[in-house]
Amino acid sequence: MKKSLYKIFFMISGILIPVMLFAQQRFPRPDFESGYQVPSPTTPEPRSASMELFDVFLLLGFLSLVTWFVLKKRSRKGILYLSILALLYFGFYRNGCICAIGGIQNVALAIADPGYAISLTALAFFVLPLLFALFAGRVFCAGVCPLGAIQELIILKPVSIPKGLQKALGLIPYVYLGLAILYAVTRTDFIICRYDPFVGIFRLDATYTMLLLGGSFLILGMFVARPYCRFLCPYAVLLNWMSANSWKHLSITPAECIDCKLCDQSCPVDAINKPAAEPVSTHADTRRFLLSLILIPVLVFLGGFILSKSHIYLSRANHTVQLAELLITNPEVRNDPENLDVQAFLTSGKTLDLLVNEAAVIRRNFKTGGWWVGGFFGLAFGLIFAGKTVFRNRKDYTPDKGNCLSCGRCMNYCPVGKPDYLNLMKDGIKSN
Repeated sequence: MKKSLYKIFFMISGILIPVMLFAQQRFPRPDFESGYQVPSPTTPEPRSASMELFDVFLLLGFLSLVTWFVLKKRSRKGILYLSILALLYFGFYRNGCICAIGGIQNVALAIADPGYAISLTALAFFVLPLLFALFAGRVFCAGVCPLGAIQELIILKPVSIPKGLQKALGLIPYVYLGLAILYAVTRTDFIICRYDPFVGIFRLDATYTMLLLGGSFLILGMFVARPYCRFLCPYAVLLNWMSANSWKHLSITPAECIDCKLCDQSCPVDAINKPAAEPVSTHADTRRFLLSLILIPVLVFLGGFILSKSHIYLSRANHTVQLAELLITNPEVRNDPENLDVQAFLTSGKTLDLLVNEAAVIRRNFKTGGWWVGGFFGLAFGLIFAGKTVFRNRKDYTPDKGNCLSCGRCMNYCPVGKPDYLNLMKDGIKSN
């Protein structure tokens, strides 16, 4: 186990070190001679190459440590303490930036637009948690992600949500992921960053609306464990896919399961699969499975068709489209000196025809992107539905590899292999 972690660590380090050491800041701050004072930025300033490299190595170290705590040490305390350190550094000290979750948008835009250069730091923060999830499950969620850590620490009295409601709410991250990619590739907005409910708390500087949103998530999180992670986080979709096919994963018990059910009762996110015997297959089950497969291409087409038809509404979030519509429908705004967007356009030298053409191109991009994103929705929903028709035989209580956040609570509650349990077993043998 240790050798595997070391190999991963040094392999990634060997790739990152030579590249990032020679990275330079592309756009240095201008030096004004007129006495102009550059205003204080509202977002964290770019870091030097050496400090960015430090952040990447720190992320790599945190991921390696939490993997060791999960797979080797089986230590809930170790995971918890590490998550607190990650919250303090990546959350409050680094102000929630740079973020693996927001990195989705950078990667999507870099793929769609060759002219957009994604930083190696952003790419590393996006890729590393996924690689570790493929190797050891969602260890990033367990003890590295500051958004997950701040929610984990405030869990007070978690309640179990009905399965049907969980499945319905579990579709929201797929929608959020698709829309985030669509708005990123059309250069409309980075909505994951804009509507991050916790970044204002990390920076101790939030608008009233975002403070209310973040506070609501924290209050809800006292009773519904980690609501953002489970029912909104778009990065969780990718982590779920990787973790579901992970090479290794957290195991509840170090030895044979005794069906004490303590792990099931301890899991606040309902990610424990109960023992279940595979039912006898019937013709109805076969038909249901075949029907679900047939429905997938239908759902893909319907999803793409519906979202592409919504391109006019969706594109209105784009600033260029908004401005073109405003000038066409309300030409009198040209004489409004308080409308800074309109006045900036009038002084730019652009013609209205050019602006309208740019808006038309953006709308066509939304229409094309709507087919892709809507098709993704249909495919995801179809595969989820098809998965419900497949049954697996389980003899023990096991973690749901996709949904398990590797927090270690179940390991902590499992009595197998612990001194108290061994003493009880010895007493039972003596009494017999």
